[in-house]
Amino acid sequence: MHQSVDTLIHARWIIPVIPEQTVYEHCSLAIVRGRITALLPSVEAKLRFAAKHEITLNQHALIPGLINTHNHAPMALLRGFADDRPLREWLEQHIWPVEQRWVSPEFVADGSRQAIAEMLRSGTTTFSDQYFFPEAVAVAARESGIRAHIAFPVLDNPTPWSRHSEEALHKGLALRDDYRAHERIEVVFAPHAPYTVGDRTLEKIAVYAAEAQIPVQIHLHETSREVDNALTHSGERPTERLLRLGLMGPQTLCVHMVATNEQDMELLKMSGAHVAHCPSSNLKLASGFCPASEMLKAGINVALGTDGAASNNRQDLFAEANTAALLAKAVSGSATALPAHQALAMATINGARALGIETITGSLEIEKSADIAAIDLGGVEQQPVHSPLSQLIYAGGGHNVTDVWVAGKQLLKERRLQTLNEAELIQRAHLWRDRIAGQAR
Repeated sequence: MHQSVDTLIHARWIIPVIPEQTVYEHCSLAIVRGRITALLPSVEAKLRFAAKHEITLNQHALIPGLINTHNHAPMALLRGFADDRPLREWLEQHIWPVEQRWVSPEFVADGSRQAIAEMLRSGTTTFSDQYFFPEAVAVAARESGIRAHIAFPVLDNPTPWSRHSEEALHKGLALRDDYRAHERIEVVFAPHAPYTVGDRTLEKIAVYAAEAQIPVQIHLHETSREVDNALTHSGERPTERLLRLGLMGPQTLCVHMVATNEQDMELLKMSGAHVAHCPSSNLKLASGFCPASEMLKAGINVALGTDGAASNNRQDLFAEANTAALLAKAVSGSATALPAHQALAMATINGARALGIETITGSLEIEKSADIAAIDLGGVEQQPVHSPLSQLIYAGGGHNVTDVWVAGKQLLKERRLQTLNEAELIQRAHLWRDRIAGQAR
């Protein structure tokens, strides 16, 4: 008697991430009600299960869906808008003025859908976002089927979404209440940065976060200038200040973390805080280098983020994993720094740990959510396949992703989006390009 399952996927390789460095050949995943119920040899799976949907991927690797721990998804509409400029000029003369003019719920909804489409097509099944009008990002995530952490922005100064930090906290916590029971979407705190949020607001967020166990995401040590200015102003490094205010802990995700020294590393390790490494954005804006390999060796959890498309310009987490691995080798002078399996872990289980969802996703384990990406390794560019794990990081990319599932629901099928209209997204992107270009003239 065959056991009934919803979906049965047979693959050439399965790379579960946990156990570490494990690659299963000719194995299958069985999925029931959105969860993985079995991982076993395909020969056995065909004898044991009867599936409503049976999929055979003879030249593919199955991996956990990738987890993008830092993004500004609506900025997909500003991709390529102001490239190759110094950070301050980029922000003050280009990005901030265009945001002030154009950012609205409509802009955020269209940009979020555009970014989600790109993420799904490159294997990302979970993303953490920090942008204005987070309620519009949440709707886009909910409707698309992707998993999301909506980090609502808190700044003391006026923004397109809030007049001050009190209003931001009020609106953000109300949004959290709206999604409290949602299985894929969580709303969390995002004080923008130490230089835009004062002590009183940061202390208040620390109290809320501790009492309700709400994750916190904050830009931290984004540049060496930020650290130097903090030392000049108060004599404290930004990490020290957050520790003093009670905001450095296991619920905190520190984004960027360039310009770090041994003291910063010790604070991160001691507090249990996590790091979101955004190598492409940091390189493009010449912000500096996050010592990701050294952090990992020290026992600090380091995950990956794309940052927004205005400063990357891709939402491809495979590209970030590749860049992180190569950058770590170059900076350390060691070819063994940040090997392929570690880069894949950063893009999956480390990201899940950073967002506090490691019991739900981040690895292909029994009872975890069926958040899965299938990567075609049959192309000439990947041959020969001596190591599928290495191939994913050093020879593959988001363009090799063919199929994606979130909680067992297929959102990408043979490169075709199932919940988003690609032609409509392109049309909306062209509309925003023309609007913004008209303003620029």
